[in-house]
Amino acid sequence: MSVASGGQSNTTAKSEWGEGLRHGFPIACGYFFVSFTFGILGATLGFRWWETVLISMTNLTSAGQIAGVKTIAAGGSVFELALSQFIINLRYSLMGISLSQNVSEDVSGPRRMLLGFGITDEIYGVAASRRTPVTTPYFVGLMTLPYAGWTLGTLGGAVLGDVLPAAVTNVMTLAIYGMFIAIVVPAAKESRKVLFVTAIAVAVSCLMYYAPVLSEVSVGFAIIVSAVVAAAVGAWLFPVEDGPRETADEGGACRE
Repeated sequence: MSVASGGQSNTTAKSEWGEGLRHGFPIACGYFFVSFTFGILGATLGFRWWETVLISMTNLTSAGQIAGVKTIAAGGSVFELALSQFIINLRYSLMGISLSQNVSEDVSGPRRMLLGFGITDEIYGVAASRRTPVTTPYFVGLMTLPYAGWTLGTLGGAVLGDVLPAAVTNVMTLAIYGMFIAIVVPAAKESRKVLFVTAIAVAVSCLMYYAPVLSEVSVGFAIIVSAVVAAAVGAWLFPVEDGPRETADEGGACRE
């Protein structure tokens, strides 16, 4: 009985991992092109190719990496570097808190640290929209190809960036916006609630960008403010009762 149970568990884990790989493949394709431009930037600023690649392997944040290499190249202090990374990447703490509400019981301790390392805007969007709890095999599968794409793209940009025309490398940066659209639009089409909350986030983001005083706020804090305001409004207007997530009704809300 235990042998059969163990075999079934392994099969389930492989299935979850495979599903994660499939969901992560489109993200990996986008990340390859986006990180290609980062590789070019690193080479332009005087970083060795392996230094640029190492940065991408240990950091999964496009805005943070770009700000980081520019600070280093400009001779900034460690404090300036740490402060800029804290501000730019603070939004990931909110994503981690949110995602922790939809993880299975096997995700604990060191596994949550792995989850925290692998969170990016796109990976979070896919994982958070999953209607069943996020398991360790699923999340590992989800982050594997994007991580590889991010690293290989950086390598390609650092080594081959000078070969490609500037027009081509500039177009590559548009891939990141396509990924955001691909994540948000399907959920917004399915649920009026998601569409409304998304509209709130967009409105607040535009306000933070165009308002005379608010436009001085850093990009990292602007993202945090937009996310918190939209989430607060959504939680107030569309509260979801605590309970196991088994089935989904209209709008993507789950019920017991």
